Amino acid sequence: MESVFVTYDNGRDAQLVTLEVMTQGAGPLVVLIASLGRGVTDFADLAAKLAAAGYRAASTNPRGIGNSTGPAAQTMADFAMDVAQVVKTLSPAGRPAVLIGHAFGNRVARATATYHPDCVSSLILLACGGQVPIAPAAGKALRDVFDDSLSEEDHIAAVRTAFFAPGNDPEVWRDGWYTAVAQAQQLALHATPTESWVGGGTTPLFVIQADCDAIAPLANAEALQAAHPDRVSIATLPLAGHAMLPEQPEALANIVLERLRAIG
Repeated sequence: MESVFVTYDNGRDAQLVTLEVMTQGAGPLVVLIASLGRGVTDFADLAAKLAAAGYRAASTNPRGIGNSTGPAAQTMADFAMDVAQVVKTLSPAGRPAVLIGHAFGNRVARATATYHPDCVSSLILLACGGQVPIAPAAGKALRDVFDDSLSEEDHIAAVRTAFFAPGNDPEVWRDGWYTAVAQAQQLALHATPTESWVGGGTTPLFVIQADCDAIAPLANAEALQAAHPDRVSIATLPLAGHAMLPEQPEALANIVLERLRAIG
């Protein structure tokens, strides 16, 4: 695994953005974008499997996590620019990349495909939400995950409720939560009209939705497919919730690799 740094001037206030990107493997570029308030460690298993299968996996820490720095993003366009800069830096001969976005990262992936279509060949969206309202109990648990005042016991209970299917162990996600980053991401999301990015431009969308996802149930993917039937296809991941990546790593990787092979 190699740590690569992508630095650029954001062009708005003369401040530099530096993005820490963990890369491994050689081959077509696949950029992985993490969930709300989380970083590259979530993709450790999937990135290794992508590298072993002949792809260059690039997991990017968002601003504020690890060694990624820069001013707070104002809109989703700022996050999209981050990803576009990673693609332009790492992709050979300026070729577009496949983006894999998990949860909040899937929104960033769609924004990137909308604002920078020349950088994106296809999207794989994990736990794709936003089309269907979240049930109150799940919504509260999601908010509680980022409440730093909770006891360890109450925090892990919130992680279990919001992110994990019944019977799956949430301990793997006890740590790795960045409250300030999550708050900044939500502010940028709310400052951006949803209709400006939700469709992912004209890029093909492959949605992997877990069958026990309380935050982004299957109806989200179905709504997106109904809006864009010519571009959206869906796969269901059994026995997983919103966390998905640590819950069913083997099954998820198999679905992702099958899709990557299909799109060439």
